[in-house]
Amino acid sequence: MELLSAGWIIAFILMVIIAALSLHDLVPMFGTWLRRIHMGRHEQHESWHSVVAARGARWLNHTPVAKVTDQTRLTVIERLNGRYSAAALQDWQRASLLLGLSELPEESGVKREIERFLAATFTDKGDWRIAPRHVDSAILAYAVMKAPGLQAERYRPALDAVRRLIEEHVGEDGTVRYRNAMREYRYVDTIGFICPFLVAYGMKFGDTSSLELAMRQIREYVKHGFHAGLGIPAHAYDIGTHAPLGLIGWGRGLGWFAIGLIDMWSELPSNHVYKRELRHVVKAFAEAAMKLQQPGGSWSWTVTRRESRPDSSATVTLAWFLVKAAELEELSAPAMKAVEKAMHYLRGVTRKDGAVEFSQGDTKDIGVYSALFGILPFTQGFAIRLGQRYGQSMDGGSELRMAVGAREWSKP
Repeated sequence: MELLSAGWIIAFILMVIIAALSLHDLVPMFGTWLRRIHMGRHEQHESWHSVVAARGARWLNHTPVAKVTDQTRLTVIERLNGRYSAAALQDWQRASLLLGLSELPEESGVKREIERFLAATFTDKGDWRIAPRHVDSAILAYAVMKAPGLQAERYRPALDAVRRLIEEHVGEDGTVRYRNAMREYRYVDTIGFICPFLVAYGMKFGDTSSLELAMRQIREYVKHGFHAGLGIPAHAYDIGTHAPLGLIGWGRGLGWFAIGLIDMWSELPSNHVYKRELRHVVKAFAEAAMKLQQPGGSWSWTVTRRESRPDSSATVTLAWFLVKAAELEELSAPAMKAVEKAMHYLRGVTRKDGAVEFSQGDTKDIGVYSALFGILPFTQGFAIRLGQRYGQSMDGGSELRMAVGAREWSKP
């Protein structure tokens, strides 16, 4: 009888554990389903941008975890094993949020959130509290340089550390590796991670080697990592054989190239020789990207396949590229038409609470892509950034006002 009672107790405990583990997975899934009800209700741009920005402001210091894994069951095991997320992955989520919030007028009320973020990320001496280990973090350093009213010299130790980190990843071909363990491959992601930072750092501190490295990264990728006929990048390429690796037309890969190119182009003064060179790349890539936009305004996760699923992260980054590329007179009309279509799509996939839905999850390896589509702070930040610039264009160049008397923050 005692053995029987003990057996029932063990069985009961096991049932409780299984139920708890199931609820750990089911509750978030139910919450996601619930929050997707009434998506697309913000039809007016100003109201849409307001809720998107408010959501991004809340996330800056409480950033949702971007998952490394696609696992949706027994995720507690992934968490315990340290395979659920990664610090470098979180860095480009926060970078995007900071870039987006830095575009907003002072009276939007986000200045305090930015100050809290900077205080939590850096020491009083301007160094990282947790030193970055991967070049992914360069985009966060770039975002810090773009923060409103910030004196870059205050964070010079942290910025110098990122510059040294990038230099430690330069390979024998003179371009930057994604990881030192992957010596033969060059990833398109790296363009977005490092190039804007290198140009901003080079211009701010008079470091021509940073400018030259950014240009070399772009030139080599266009030369060896692009499809000649389509004018779009592969996920990666082999520096020895120049063979393309992974998808040619991975949506967020186009987005990484787009933000790397357009932000470094924007950092250069109009009379700079590199700006004139990049103008041709901007024009060619804009024309290629616009041809691949879907009728509904999105870009798919595989941009060359109409039947593949729309990806909000690809859409928002390519739309950001185009809203900036529209500064070129020959691109102005078609680029803004494409941006308008993209904005229509993005409004339609925005939750009532302001979170932009349906971004592809983190990529596992070259050619191994996520099948999950949900929220991504990276997308949220670029939606804020895009929405602000798009609002300015709607107002004929004036700032989108989120409060009466809004004014632009001083820029370094």
